[in-house]
Amino acid sequence: MITPLIASFFIGTVGPGTFFGFILVIGGGGIVMLVAIGRVIVEGWIERTRSRDWPTVSAIVDIVNVAYCEPGGSPILYFKASSYNPYYQATLTYIYHYPEEQMGDYSRSFGKKEDAEAWANSYKGETVKVNVDPSDPTRSVLREENL
Repeated sequence: MITPLIASFFIGTVGPGTFFGFILVIGGGGIVMLVAIGRVIVEGWIERTRSRDWPTVSAIVDIVNVAYCEPGGSPILYFKASSYNPYYQATLTYIYHYPEEQMGDYSRSFGKKEDAEAWANSYKGETVKVNVDPSDPTRSVLREENL
């Protein structure tokens, strides 16, 4: 049913009902995308909130890395070309003991490579506080306020 609807829109046999149906399909897809994005945001917030009650241990930033990244998808799919901006992701990899040696990481995005490198290199070898999940010591969170 959806395929003939979309095909009739592009062929030019669009009537008011067909056009309304097409708009409903597009709107439904948009709602599904918004729900998926919202879920990711909420899950991240829940993880950060829960981790506040986890024990805090010292960790050493052992590895710093900066990677060039491009947004997923094609710039043609974006409404504005200006919203398709590549960026640099700086990642701090840290080592902590709880009770055995574990690793975790923290990432931040930057518009300029120089800014990402300067930020990441400023933490190389530094001691930071991380929150560790007591039920799964392989999970940890380096909170922004602990940098």
